[in-house]
Formats: sequence, C-alpha cells, structure tokens
Amino acid sequence: MTVRIALCAGETSGDQLGADLVAALRERFPDAQFAGIGGEAMRAAGVDTWWDASELAVMGLAEVLAHLPRLLRLRQTFRQRVLAWQPDVFIGIDAPDFNLGVERWLKRRGVRTVHDVSPSVWAWREHRAAKIGASADRVLCLFPMEPPIYARHGIDAAFIGHPLADAIPLQPDRAGARAALGEPADAPILALLPGSRLGEIRRMLPDFAAAARLLAHDVPGLRVLVPAANAHCRAAIDALLRDAPLFRVIDGQAQRSMIASDVVLLASGTAALEAMLCKRPMVVGHRIAPLTYRIVKWLGLLKSRFVSLPNVLAGEALIPELLQDDCTPGRLHAALLHWFRDPGAVAALQPRFLALHETLRRDASRRAADAVAELLPR
Repeated sequence: MTVRIALCAGETSGDQLGADLVAALRERFPDAQFAGIGGEAMRAAGVDTWWDASELAVMGLAEVLAHLPRLLRLRQTFRQRVLAWQPDVFIGIDAPDFNLGVERWLKRRGVRTVHDVSPSVWAWREHRAAKIGASADRVLCLFPMEPPIYARHGIDAAFIGHPLADAIPLQPDRAGARAALGEPADAPILALLPGSRLGEIRRMLPDFAAAARLLAHDVPGLRVLVPAANAHCRAAIDALLRDAPLFRVIDGQAQRSMIASDVVLLASGTAALEAMLCKRPMVVGHRIAPLTYRIVKWLGLLKSRFVSLPNVLAGEALIPELLQDDCTPGRLHAALLHWFRDPGAVAALQPRFLALHETLRRDASRRAADAVAELLPR
C-alpha cells in the first residue's frame, strides 16, 4: 500500500523544514506520495503543492485580522481536500494559528496528526500546550526547553534538534563565503536582514538602512550586504533603498552573507538563530504593528525575558535586542559599532555560540522522520 502524507507549511522557514522532512521520509518510504501546502523547497522535494506557502505568510494580530476571512475560507477548503485524499498522517509545519485548527479537525475524523514544530510555548502562554495536544498526536520540538513544558500537560513531545544546526558547519568558512560573493577578504562587512515578509521589510528596512549609513561614517570602507529572500522582497528592498551605493542587494544567499560578514543586523526570528550558528555577532532590531504591540502589552502575552533565540537558549543577554521604541537608527548604530570596535567581545561570544550549536545538532530531519514513521501503518 502506498503511504500518503499530507503537509502544510506556512512560510519560508517552514517550507525548508518540510523539504528536509520529506527527503528523510523518502529514504524510509520511497514510493510515498506527498501533497498539501508548501513553497519552492517542498515542490523541489516532490510535494504536490495545492496552494503556495505564501498564502499563510501573515504576521501579527492586527495583520491576521485583516486577512481572517480569506484564511478561514482557505482552511475550510484545505482540510476537506486533505480528508478526501485520505492521508495516513497529516503534518502541520509551523503556522500554528492555521495548522492547529486543521490538525484538530482531522484528528477528530481519525487522521493521525503531527505538529512540526512546537510553537513558542516558552514565550507565549504555556497553557497552550494542552490545546496543542488536542490537535496533534505528536509534537516535534526544535529546542531542548520545550518537551518538559509539554510533559507537564501529558503531551507526547520530542526534542529533535534543529535542521539548521545540522546544515551549518560548526566552523563556517568565512573566507570562502567572501570569495563566493566576490567580496574583499579584509573589508569590514555588515549583513543587513530586515525580514522575509513584505510587512517586515517596509517596517524595518528604513531604520536599518539609516543605522548602516551612520555606521559607515565610523567604519571606513564599510560594505553592506542585503540578501533578498525572493523576487517580491527584492522589489520592496530596491524601492526603499533606491539604488543607494552603500548597499549591495543580493538575491538569496542570506546564510552566505552572514558567514561573510563581521556583524549582522537583523529582525528577530529564525535569522537570529542562523546568525548564531554562523558564529556572527549580531544586533536584533524588531518592531511590530503598533496595535499588535499594544494588545500584547495589555494582555501580558509575552512571558519570555528575551525574544531572540540566542538569548533564549543561553538564558542571558548574549546579544542586544532593540525592540519597538528602542529600535531607532541611533541605538542600532551604537550597538553595531560596539561589535566592530571590540574584538574581545566578539571573541568571547564564539565559544558560547559553539556550545549552543552543539546542543542543537541532533540530525533533526532523521529524528523527525522517525517520529512520523512511528505513527504510520506497519
């Protein structure tokens, strides 16, 4: 009998997680069929994508409200199509606001469900763990602090490690990255990553660019690399920078740009984890929609002391986080200049980042495939 596996990934990072998981599952089930919602990476891995992952790439409470009717229609249509396809298991990848509802609906109708990966229950309302268990037969966790939270609620959860920790070498080749990008071996380089969503780019890039211009006055010969996640991001970045000579916009190659850089300026998210794995000092700057921020503050939703994964994993402030009103060109510039002017601080950061990297290096895709395979019919 051919194994059928339905998946749904909601953004760029989830698309890559899905592609890696599909590749690992194919080693166990060469004839398996994969279908659902995904992006370019999942399509390249052989997933029949009924809708593109970009349909779900909406961030923030205020933004979700604007797209809610469309998302509800999509979820209803998608879950009916999944049920009609009769998969052996459904895997929701990231996008918990969308996927957990689909998983719960399918689980009640007899479909085995996996949620890959755990939402940030360590940061946002731990009691959600019990609700996640009502949706997923198994929860896959990228970080070691997550399974104990689920255990307190009697939920089946497993730490699988992070695929990025497997993919990125413990000692990245900085000289090779510069050569591949055609950058000078000895020039000071800032990698600037304002996000992979258009809303993030429009919100963050003007202040990031202003901080980089200030930094250029203090760091002679500074070069600024701005990777664009896709063509839509490239167009938005080009429109905001307007061919400013200080900035070199690059199609893709975010990881290579980070490895090549001296310092990284980025919006909070998976990019902060990636910069940590690349062993690069960084400054995290982030601002969400004002209405979303007011709601979060009013309801006391954020429980973690930190928002960036390097700080969360370390349990202390290894890198500066400049959030909301603190995310200004002047403060970003000062934090960046600290890394450029204090090589001792950069050197002290390296063993901390290496230890965190080793903690997350667990052959995640293989472990995830094993966890999924245990739910499939023998």
